[in-house]
Amino acid sequence: MNAPFDLGVYKEALLFLATAGVVAPLFVRLRISPVLGYLLAGVALGPFGLGRLAERTPILAALALTNVEAIARLAEFGVVVLLFTIGLELSFERVKRMRRLVFEFGLSQLVVSALALGLLAYALGRTAAAATTIGAALALSSTAIVIPVLAERKRLAAPVGRLSFAALLLQDLAVAPLLVLVTMLSGGGHSGNLAVSIAIALAPAAAALAAVIVVGRLVLRPLFHSVALTRSPEFFMAACMLVVLGAALTAAASGLSMALGAFVAGLLLAETEFRREIEVTIEPFKGLLLGLFFVSVGAQLDLSILAAAPVVTIGIAVAVIAIKALIVFVLGRLFGAPGRVAGEAALLLGPGGEFAFVVIAAAVAGGVVDRADAAILLVAVALSMMAIPSLGRLGAALARRRVRELDPEALVAPPEEDAGRVVIVGYGRVGTLIGEMLAAHRIRFIAVDADPNLTARERRAGKPVYYGDASREDFLRRCGLETARALVITLDKPSANEQVVAAARRLRPDITIIARARDADHARTLYQLGVTDAVPETIEASLQLSEATLVDIGVPMGLVIASIHEKRDEFRKLLVAAGAPERTRSVRRPKKG
Repeated sequence: MNAPFDLGVYKEALLFLATAGVVAPLFVRLRISPVLGYLLAGVALGPFGLGRLAERTPILAALALTNVEAIARLAEFGVVVLLFTIGLELSFERVKRMRRLVFEFGLSQLVVSALALGLLAYALGRTAAAATTIGAALALSSTAIVIPVLAERKRLAAPVGRLSFAALLLQDLAVAPLLVLVTMLSGGGHSGNLAVSIAIALAPAAAALAAVIVVGRLVLRPLFHSVALTRSPEFFMAACMLVVLGAALTAAASGLSMALGAFVAGLLLAETEFRREIEVTIEPFKGLLLGLFFVSVGAQLDLSILAAAPVVTIGIAVAVIAIKALIVFVLGRLFGAPGRVAGEAALLLGPGGEFAFVVIAAAVAGGVVDRADAAILLVAVALSMMAIPSLGRLGAALARRRVRELDPEALVAPPEEDAGRVVIVGYGRVGTLIGEMLAAHRIRFIAVDADPNLTARERRAGKPVYYGDASREDFLRRCGLETARALVITLDKPSANEQVVAAARRLRPDITIIARARDADHARTLYQLGVTDAVPETIEASLQLSEATLVDIGVPMGLVIASIHEKRDEFRKLLVAAGAPERTRSVRRPKKG
């Protein structure tokens, strides 16, 4: 006999999916950040919103999030996947170049903010241990909200994005030492020198991180190569999740944050030919898990505390934002950032962050911070985090004018690195020759191929070739098609060429597209889809044979070349006319010469 069906087991999942399917699109249509929508949905559906009303009206219990702890545990992976994708956008070389911003600006911001907020807590009557912990917790900013806000406005590669990310990365590195510090302050650590105790406690973490880097360099590329050979999207997705979760859990087991472990895994994969396909595969998980994270943050906002002490709670949130923003602005200027960049970064980094919940919870468990104080602090932090999207819009409005770049700390690839490149889809014999001709004329390009053996061979030769399926718009976008100079399609399967053309035209109606065609009929189909030029193999072979014949029998080279070009143009006009003239006229054809 089957066990009774318990719908309550699936309630939280259904409520979250309803939020993602209804609330987020609604906020997007209203041109409001979906982050704010998730946060407000968490407040409304959480135990302090509908959950409290459900105590008096049981029918509302079906619409309330009651198991917030279970959601929060799963929601942590939202930050993990976010840091993994950021790692994919970077490389160890870029991280090395940004070390000054991270370890000087980032560390200065954290230390000065912690000291200022800790002294304020001490002046308000808290013990030295409690004040130290509170200052350290409130000094942390929100990676999970700041990065999506910057990415949403395409400002992650801008100077403000690089300055903000430097501070956020240092804060993620500092979470483990801060937790060790809380343990020491609670009396759970060894007596003696604090620095020595922290170093001893972090030794396993450093060893684990080194192991992740070494093993990752040896294993990750062969792993994804093997999975890619199966041509199975499901297996590729499983490999992506295995790497993300494996690196995150390894870091967590050694005392580091899960997000840091995932970030390192992303850095390792950023140097492989599978980077762009992994980005596309992981993107849906990032969006959903981050949404779940924001819902869980909103659900922890106890409205009763806000109602009982609104002045104190809101006052703490405002004070934290103001103090940290002032510190970030001053330090940003000292490190050479223009005023508008430093101001925008200050508004984004001023609010509290998700790791404040972790540090304060550890302090409460160790008896360092009073539970009543912790409850007010957590609500204040949540309120400040909810203000980040609005502060981001304010900062962007104040910094509309173009500012100079931060030199030379490029944290992510600047837009000009992708702009103006030619994208080649298919890097077999035809694509290789095109790449060589582009390189001979000093034209940068990026190539894509679905053969993992070919991409591995070309990567070893130093060619910018990536593994992936170019028939998907999101993959073409990751390859920089939106800023590309032209798209060249050389696939040997006619249907595959047509799919790529259709996807590219939807994404970028004005781009120049040159496609390889099987024959005249296929060329007409490609023109109908909107290519700028289709090159039929049979016609080109006939023209080349004609050219060789005429030259070999003594016709002057100049006359031969002129007649061949004339015949080629004649064929093109016929094929365009037979294809879709109304479509090709709408595609802007670049002038020759």
